[in-house]
Amino acid sequence: MVAAELLGKLLIADTGDGRTSGRIVETEAYTADDPASHSFRGLTARNAVMFGTAGRLYVYLSYGVHTCANVVTGAEGDGAAVLIRAVEPIDGVAVMRARRGAGRPLADGPGKLCQAFGIGLGDNGLDLCGGGPVGLLDDGTPPPRDPIVGPRIGISKAVDVPWRWRTPTSATAPRGRPHRS
Repeated sequence: MVAAELLGKLLIADTGDGRTSGRIVETEAYTADDPASHSFRGLTARNAVMFGTAGRLYVYLSYGVHTCANVVTGAEGDGAAVLIRAVEPIDGVAVMRARRGAGRPLADGPGKLCQAFGIGLGDNGLDLCGGGPVGLLDDGTPPPRDPIVGPRIGISKAVDVPWRWRTPTSATAPRGRPHRS
């Protein structure tokens, strides 16, 4: 599954006030036949990017407060995406601290990650592989051989589906309710 393969990849953002990067350490998968997915009830203006080309950024507002970033992963029309839940910061830590506030966790949750990286609703639909302001990079670091797999968190439907992956050595990823499958 793509969600597991994204572990270890780099998320990079150059959003005007500074460049940031971090290694992806936690993800969650969502598909159109999944009742917890935004695409479950079909195509809408809000989720249209999920039904588009793989490799695009799907950004939405969670509970009207927190911006969340997803990688579209399915074929056109599929409505599949992977939520990037957490990254370990690499570059631009000072920029992240300025955005998040000194002493606050930087990117150990999807809302915190978007705030730290300066990813907003205006980035919805960006090509993550096209050299834009937000991108994914494979620097050759392989995904972990034995990721921690468990149920997704922060949802109310399909809560026991084991579509959450985490790098076992990550000090950044929140613990939640992980289990190995």
